[in-house]
Amino acid sequence: MKKLCSFSLVLIVSMVILSACGGDSQSSGGEVENDGNQGTTVSESDFPKKPITLIVSFSAGGGTDLGARLLASYIEEDLGVPVSVVNKPGGGGWVGWTDLVNANPDGYTIGYLNTPNLITGYMNPELGRNEDLDSFTTIGNHMTDPGVIAIRRDDDRFSTLDELIEYAKEHELTTTSTGVASDDHTAALKVNQAQGTQFKAVHANGFGENKANVLGGHVDVFFANVGELVSDHENGEVEILAVLSEERSPYLPDVPTFEEEGYGKVYSWSARGIGAPAGLEPEVLEILESAFERAITNPEQIEQMDAMWLKNDYRNSVDYREMLDKEAEELEGLLDLLDW
Repeated sequence: MKKLCSFSLVLIVSMVILSACGGDSQSSGGEVENDGNQGTTVSESDFPKKPITLIVSFSAGGGTDLGARLLASYIEEDLGVPVSVVNKPGGGGWVGWTDLVNANPDGYTIGYLNTPNLITGYMNPELGRNEDLDSFTTIGNHMTDPGVIAIRRDDDRFSTLDELIEYAKEHELTTTSTGVASDDHTAALKVNQAQGTQFKAVHANGFGENKANVLGGHVDVFFANVGELVSDHENGEVEILAVLSEERSPYLPDVPTFEEEGYGKVYSWSARGIGAPAGLEPEVLEILESAFERAITNPEQIEQMDAMWLKNDYRNSVDYREMLDKEAEELEGLLDLLDW
């Protein structure tokens, strides 16, 4: 009964969010507004006076998308203008982030920054990107979602973490990934390095495609995030075998960490914050930062996030940038695993 109530609450919250934010969020890259007024000063009294576009660089239905839709409803109420969530999946996130970087830095186009995907994307020498963290203005961090390892509940090859690890030492197994050098991809590589397993990532455009691949038997193992899989774990479609964090997730108190099971300190997470193009006016940044702080720290928003198994981790613009700088430094140590 407890699981049924929890699942019902998630369905209700998700329906409310989708209803509030509109049903036409899926969009192509051409919808980012850029009226050519680069560098135009927007005074505090003028902002905001028209709708704001909030880019999510992954498909609808994943943890980033659900959290964004929830938060957008609070920002709309706070700022008094519509906030449209626009999904732009592809390129490991860089379809959406490229549109964000190239948008007018007037505060009317902002977006979610997902790490490590954002950072490893510009570090990849094969892509030849000129962007880096300085290409963005950080507004604040919203949530940090630990990684998990999961399998189909009906998989007859393995049912425990021990069985999975032993099987993967002898056989190549495919794993989900949201892009080259995403947190899912690097987590699989870290496990390979630590345990001699043979996990091989299959890159997709988002959680929806990854879920279809696993449940359809096209991909063997889920490397995903807590917020994306708790519902499927509770309804019996998948079995979460381990959490890739220092401590157990409050949403999965009975699931051990990878380290707890004796497999070493392999940690993985996806941090999801909000940013804007570089060059955002300080007055506009202050308005947006304050609005997002009020929304993210709102007890009602936190409760709704908990209902979707998404963990709040608010940091202001300065602290969020420091967090990203530290993560970029740590990711430098993974370049050899990626053959970069």
